[in-house]
Order: sequence, then structure tokens, then C-alpha cells
Amino acid sequence: MRLFLIAFQFLTIIPFPFTVRCDKEDLGRSTLFFPVAGLVIGLLLVVGNGLISLWLPRPLCDALLITMLTLITGALHLDGLADVCDGLAARGNRERFLAIMKDSQVGAIGAVGLVLGLLLKWQALVAVPMELKWQALLLFPALARFGQVLTLTGARHARQDGLGAAFVEGSGKTALLLAFATVAAAGYFLLHFRGIAALAAVCLFTSAGRMFFQHKLGGLTGDTIGCLSELNEILVLVVFTIVVQ
Repeated sequence: MRLFLIAFQFLTIIPFPFTVRCDKEDLGRSTLFFPVAGLVIGLLLVVGNGLISLWLPRPLCDALLITMLTLITGALHLDGLADVCDGLAARGNRERFLAIMKDSQVGAIGAVGLVLGLLLKWQALVAVPMELKWQALLLFPALARFGQVLTLTGARHARQDGLGAAFVEGSGKTALLLAFATVAAAGYFLLHFRGIAALAAVCLFTSAGRMFFQHKLGGLTGDTIGCLSELNEILVLVVFTIVVQ
């Protein structure tokens, strides 16, 4: 239970009325509960959808759900998406890329990437068939957070400091297998072959993204992990719209 609370506390800004002890090595071990934390986030979105959809048309309802997701997570991974976009736009060497990502200011390209990412996520959610919507809301945050576990496991870290390095060092194959079993079971139970197709897409895209960043930077950072997570959320929602055609 403590590792789940650590995972949920890291992935959201929802406060607990008590203190959760967290040692450095607990960060990596908690990744096995990332998909479970994602399911809880998805459950909050399902509840929000049930309330909002009674009063508002779907496009506005879905825009508010994306806003709700952003607020729940504290825009943690959106910051990574913006920083990676700025780093890629600089077209410099490894050191320049890392320096740009470490800068707290968001550049023009990062802002564009942020807007496009939110727009794509919103439109992908709007395009999900209504009969699959609650399942999609429950599942897509979990699949994206499994992508984080896949990104971390066995990866190199580009910096010796930072949360990214702590998670990379503490994660392992056991956590990855348990996280995979969680999302595979949830995906099949909720959406059958559509859920498995989305999981396969996450695995392929995440593996390719991890290879790219390890080649480009010599390892991963928290920003690159967050960037891949945001892109995986969009990817999963897009897959849910494709496979039903």
C-alpha cells in the first residue's frame, strides 16, 4: 500500500491527510503501481464525465475533462513535452539539449508543442465513440503510465541528479512485468482487442522513443519520460478511434 501511495502522490497533486514515508529507492519500486494510479486517475475522469455530460455538449465536456486531467496531475508531464520540444528545436548537441530542458522558461516552440499536444488530446477524446467513452477514460491514463514504466526499466539516465535518475535506478523487470500484467488485464477486460491494440501501440512507440532519446542524449531525463507519457495518452485515444472503423 505504501508504494501505491508513493506512486499516486508522485503522479498527482491530490494531497493525503497523512505523511507517507518515501526513501530514494522507493521511487523506482513504486513504478509497479503506476498503472493502478493511472486507473484511479481514469476513475476520477469517469466520475467527472458523468457529472459534466449531464449539462454540457460533448466537445465542451471533453475539453473540461482534459482540463481536469491537467489539474489532477499538476501538468507534470506537459512541462516535459514543452521542454523536449524546445530542446529538439534548438538542434544543438547533447549538452545544449539538456541545458534547454533544465531551463524553467518555456520557449516559443515549447509553447506551440504544448498547445498542439492539448489540442490533439482533446480532439482524440472527442472522436472516441460514445459507447466506449467511459472505458477509454478509465484506461488511457493507465496505459500511458505503463509507458513510463517501460521507458524507465533498464534505461540509462542522462543526468546523475534529478527524479529521472532516481526512478531509473530503482525500477526493475519485476515491476515492469507486474505493470504489464495490470494494463493487459484491464485493457482486455474493458475494451477487449481494442485495449490490447492500444497496449501494443504504447509498447512500440515507447520503445522507439526511448531508443531515440538514449541515442540523442545518452540516456533519459524526467522531461523525456514526461514527454513520452503525454504522447502516449494521445496515441492511445487515437488508437481507440481507429480500431472501431
